[in-house]
Amino acid sequence: MTSAQETALTYGFGAFMVVWAVLLIPQLISHHARFGRVDVRRVVVTGVVTLYTCLAVAVVLLPLPEPGDPRLTQTVQLVPFQWIADVGTELDKYGLPDSHALFTQTFQQLAMNVLLFVPLGMFTVLLWRRGPGFALLTGFGVSLAVEITQLTANFGTAPYPYRIFDVDDLMANTAGAVLGWVAAALFRYLRRVTKEDAAVRAPETARTMPLAVPPRSHRAGSTAPAFAARVGATPSDPRTQPLSQLR
Repeated sequence: MTSAQETALTYGFGAFMVVWAVLLIPQLISHHARFGRVDVRRVVVTGVVTLYTCLAVAVVLLPLPEPGDPRLTQTVQLVPFQWIADVGTELDKYGLPDSHALFTQTFQQLAMNVLLFVPLGMFTVLLWRRGPGFALLTGFGVSLAVEITQLTANFGTAPYPYRIFDVDDLMANTAGAVLGWVAAALFRYLRRVTKEDAAVRAPETARTMPLAVPPRSHRAGSTAPAFAARVGATPSDPRTQPLSQLR
């Protein structure tokens, strides 16, 4: 990770703290008004989405160019998989072996572009319940908007373009969104299978458990008539005996 990326993430996290503080209290009040309690799950989801948005925007836009920074000699790169040649160029520049390719700045930048859109692909499953096609189109659309923002110098708010419109970034971002969808879909599938397996095992466990034996009553009054009937005697209660036997 470069120092520029670390700076962007730091500013993004700071922005999250501010935005989260502004959103949290109204959300808690809304929950008490609607549900009579705080829905922790909704609060966590809002926090995660807010954190991702702030970090993503910061990584895309920051750091802004300073007056003394040199301008880009190339603002558009439309050759697919140009990053492979750039990795080779970087290895040759520093005299590194091919085994060091994964540690080059070019490859790390590509990996960051993939990872940046993985959460977006996960949101399409976990929050919006949509399919892989939606994740692909969402990743492509958001990535295209990012590249256009960079090409137009943040729609004219920056003094000049300081990021390259790169087709490889477009492909990496889209791949990251699809990868996030696959990971989230696999998680949901495994979770559903686990729940179904637990539901199947529950009746079997109940059938194998020993039945509880009801406690025996120790009241003499309830057992005396039955015992007297077995031995052929009459109950000892005077109300049930003939008057001749009582005399």
